[in-house]
Amino acid sequence: MLALSLPVEGAIIYTPAHHRIPKGGSYKLDLNHDGITDFKFTDTFQTLTSTFRSNLSVLPAAGNGAEGWTGDRPYASALKLGAGVGPLRYFPGKQMASVNVGPAAIYYVGSWVNVKNRYLGLRFKVKGKTHFGWARLSVQVQNYTVVGTLTGYAYETIAGKPIKAGQTKEDDDAATIQPASLGHLARGASALPAWRGKERLEAYRRKN
Repeated sequence: MLALSLPVEGAIIYTPAHHRIPKGGSYKLDLNHDGITDFKFTDTFQTLTSTFRSNLSVLPAAGNGAEGWTGDRPYASALKLGAGVGPLRYFPGKQMASVNVGPAAIYYVGSWVNVKNRYLGLRFKVKGKTHFGWARLSVQVQNYTVVGTLTGYAYETIAGKPIKAGQTKEDDDAATIQPASLGHLARGASALPAWRGKERLEAYRRKN
């Protein structure tokens, strides 16, 4: 009975990353490291008779979604640090950034064109329950080709609880987010559990 009366303690799981998504490339994002692809980033390049098009998009798995809005296409929002991601938001986003080069003009489309350290709000399912998270990316148009770089991602372990873009721990106001050190990135995924444990220990010491 005592165990049942204890409050549910959640945590935000943050993963540093550095995955480049080049022309014609893709990256499968597994937000909670359970072996299931939650989102897939794809960079496509199409050539027609007198035009070509380079495009970066995010493809959610069934039941998942990326924050954005609908228009002639389902665009994904490039959120700023601290923006809220939760049940009051809309998640139809797929189109991130594209460049269309024709014989008479060049068109840039999407809120992710030439941005640095912006956030993609994410909604995904874990064992049938909805969780929220974010992915941080920088996107550039180089020689009329869209190139994206994923630099980190996180999710809230409590189902239905909102998260802020860039938030890496429960008591973080997402105002002073620091990127992962080169040491952590070099060591890769094997270093992540120890790093997360250290973060939680430091948070416990500050509170006590």
